[in-house]
Amino acid sequence: MIVNCVAYEHGHRQRDIRVEDIAEAMQNPDCFVWVALHDPDPEEFKRFEEVFDLHELAVEDALHGQQRPKIEEYGQALFAIMRPITLVNGEFDQGEVAVFLGERYVLSVRQHASQGFLGVRERCEREPQLLQQGPAFVLYALLDAVVDRYFPVVEALETELEEIEDQIFIRGTARSSLERLYQLKRRTMLLKHAVTPLAEATAHLVGGRVPALCLNTREYFRDVYDHLHRIEAGVDNIRETIITAIQVNLSMVAIDESEVHKRLAAWAAIFAMATILAGIWGMNFEHMPELDWRLGYPIALSIMGVACGTLYWRFRRAGWL
Repeated sequence: MIVNCVAYEHGHRQRDIRVEDIAEAMQNPDCFVWVALHDPDPEEFKRFEEVFDLHELAVEDALHGQQRPKIEEYGQALFAIMRPITLVNGEFDQGEVAVFLGERYVLSVRQHASQGFLGVRERCEREPQLLQQGPAFVLYALLDAVVDRYFPVVEALETELEEIEDQIFIRGTARSSLERLYQLKRRTMLLKHAVTPLAEATAHLVGGRVPALCLNTREYFRDVYDHLHRIEAGVDNIRETIITAIQVNLSMVAIDESEVHKRLAAWAAIFAMATILAGIWGMNFEHMPELDWRLGYPIALSIMGVACGTLYWRFRRAGWL
């Protein structure tokens, strides 16, 4: 589906144009065209593939989806993949944005993402002095919008981690805390897989051999790279804290199990003492002095009670009971 198709000249919006008029608009050296698509089908996309002369490998990546974030060069053109992530009702909403960039065109393709990028277009149109730098500034604006959406996600993960940490030392919450920690770790890794490759790709637009399209916008991409670096550091910190919390939680589980084992061992020792004494007096040998005692039975019970009581007192004092 075509979201919009607009021609820009000297950084100012000129008019909405039809697909058939794109080639004509691109004839103007001071003009570039920005087309936004949402979940296009192959037949619809083929029209833009022909108009912009897109590389077939880039087209395949854009249509098939599930690509690793990257920025690639195809001659004088650029192809970028980004993975926007937002929180919707506490759950991750993942999408994919592919951007084709040429000297006089920008083609952005949004797939499976619930939130659009109309705000990015409005922002660019409010800054014509920057937009006149051409398609490279549009790529920066899209990158910046995707990266800005990562910050609330990181904050939400940190808040949830703090809540779990507060419950770790509460008895009876070990299993639920462990489950929440593993779920949090899984979501943290999803965010890391979106951020780290994008940071590596953006670094190529900042230093070294910068693509010709981005020579005048390096400082803007440097700002995006700094934000990605901060997010990446935050994600790594969350991940390390989760690992530590899991270890602490497992230690708490082991301590609780050790306490149970102590109690079981203590009661087993008490009953073992009673069993030993009862076994001795229950052998019924003929020549046993206590067999003829009138007070033998009460004395045997008393000895068993005193022995078991002594063991109970010792275990209680040691903290086992």
